[in-house]
Amino acid sequence: MDVKIAPSWKEHLSAEFSKPYFLSLVDFVKTEYSNQTVYPPGKEIFRAFDLTTFEDVKVVILGQDPYHGPNQANGLAFSVRDGIRMPPSLVNIFKEIKNEFGKELPPSGNLERWAEQGVLLLNATLTVRARQAGSHQKKGWEEFTDAVIRHISEERENVVFMLWGAYAQKKGSIIDEDKHFVLKSPHPSPFSADRGFFGNNHFKKANEYLSDKGKGEIEW
Repeated sequence: MDVKIAPSWKEHLSAEFSKPYFLSLVDFVKTEYSNQTVYPPGKEIFRAFDLTTFEDVKVVILGQDPYHGPNQANGLAFSVRDGIRMPPSLVNIFKEIKNEFGKELPPSGNLERWAEQGVLLLNATLTVRARQAGSHQKKGWEEFTDAVIRHISEERENVVFMLWGAYAQKKGSIIDEDKHFVLKSPHPSPFSADRGFFGNNHFKKANEYLSDKGKGEIEW
């Protein structure tokens, strides 16, 4: 079937779109958008892929679900729209960046500027029903995003993967750590940030690795 995803990704993922799990997923998602309030807006489901081409991926940050509150989700993991209050996990991400680089927290939690530099902000599940966290899990999205990770792992080299928390680390088990730089720590959630997310130096380590490989650093 014809999926409206950026051309650079379509080339690598086209085989997924005809598989039974994906056809079932499309039916489910269409029904949900017709009958429920679902985030992000339909045109932003593949926003992460629109902003970061396959060839330009330097860093992958894995999230789990889109935010399920009004006007929060914009298709990028951990990111919120301009003018929306930052959720606690995102605040903690910026606190860690401040710890590493001395940067003050930005006025907006919109991470499009990261995506445009080659940071793929990938949620494992790309849609969610309003106010119902996890409501679109185990419907097929995880299989699709596993395919995304697998293609990056197999067809690219020297990509940084940031895996925060047990869920991301389990999902990252398909990454070839001989070809890529995999960073692991607790999740930035307020429930776990003090157990090792703060002080992980992932953003600085990522830039050092990218620089060492002759790639441009990310302006975090």
